[in-house]
Amino acid sequence: MSDTPNNGKIRTHTLVVGGGISGLTSALEIAEVGKDVVLLEKEAFLGGRVARMNLYFPKLCPPSCGLEINFKRLKNSPRIKFFTLAEVQSLSGKSGAFTASVKISPRFVNDKCTSCGDCEKACAIEIDNDFDYGLSKHKAVFLPHDMAFPHLYQIDPAHAADPQMKAAAEACKYSAIELDMQVQTIQIEAENIIWAAGWQPYPAEKIENLGYGRIPNVITNVQMERLAAVDGPTHGKITRPSDGKDIASVLFVQCAGSRDENYLPYCSGVCCLASMKQATYVREKYPEAEIHICYIDVRSPGRMEDFYTKIQTDNKIHFHRGKAAEISALPDGKVKVVAENTLTGKLQTFEVDLAVLATGMMPSAFVNKPAFDLPLDEFGFALNQMEGGIYAAGAAVRPVDVAACVQDAAGAAMKALQLNEDRS
Repeated sequence: MSDTPNNGKIRTHTLVVGGGISGLTSALEIAEVGKDVVLLEKEAFLGGRVARMNLYFPKLCPPSCGLEINFKRLKNSPRIKFFTLAEVQSLSGKSGAFTASVKISPRFVNDKCTSCGDCEKACAIEIDNDFDYGLSKHKAVFLPHDMAFPHLYQIDPAHAADPQMKAAAEACKYSAIELDMQVQTIQIEAENIIWAAGWQPYPAEKIENLGYGRIPNVITNVQMERLAAVDGPTHGKITRPSDGKDIASVLFVQCAGSRDENYLPYCSGVCCLASMKQATYVREKYPEAEIHICYIDVRSPGRMEDFYTKIQTDNKIHFHRGKAAEISALPDGKVKVVAENTLTGKLQTFEVDLAVLATGMMPSAFVNKPAFDLPLDEFGFALNQMEGGIYAAGAAVRPVDVAACVQDAAGAAMKALQLNEDRS
């Protein structure tokens, strides 16, 4: 269904906040047993962080597969209304009778958009591409990504009033661009709330000794996903950001800012395996590249231990027990990484083409506090409680991988449905 809101109130069984893999799963599970759902997403597209990934565990398959199936289910469901660019401004009421006031920010492009791209060609303004975590640029009128759902262009709100944007509007044959589009507010009455607002990567620029933001060939793990993706800034070729050259060596810095009281005190759980997964990206593109992984300790729970064991047999992937202390730039574009080996007590120095910082996961609620009283722990993760009619799922509760997010989301859906049965 269209994400263009109607005026007035909407009554629904469950309001799901967050349109990533957790929110999508919860919404679909509830709708497919015959209950109405409203799904909100603050970005202009559904899919969340998963849409930005190259491959994910446990099958190392592209996220486009699962997302495409879920989008088809959503399109075919008469029970789901979804709104993008949507944020809850306030929430009142109690279990069985919540009222949410929701702000819908303007896309500045309406449903007449055919994604032909004429507006983009006519636009002279370039901005950083947030989808690629700043590794590329795009026009100020743009399609968020190739598989964006809904498949509509949007205009960066900071440039909607720029006189140069008129050229883009005039280039549209379908009158799809509305530069005067305004913020709208809708009211949603719901029996239950599912909080699935997801996570954000820890800002690596805060870790000054690791050089991110100053040294071009120091990137983060989420940026590595985009470099390896065929729809990424380099079309899947992993190269040095400074000059586009091929790489012969990579070092992964585990716990970059994590498990450190100065930055992120907790372990994000999935970073070790994510770096090992990304090491396979490099091995595929550059069979002779030397790969180093500096770690505090490796965490590969359950069946993922088999993956860790397999990676250890690769003679091009070297594990070093120790935390990176400093990264600096070398004249030839390489980076120098100094780390203490905690097994020998000696400092080790590595000179590599690319350093990848495995930064941790922060719950979105820590970065942008919810506009209602959601019980959170000291780190911003939701305290999932059975009572109250508000449930949380996925990375909003704790750092987890995609498979665990799906399981969590299905559980949250069952709780919401069960509460409804208990009231009957």
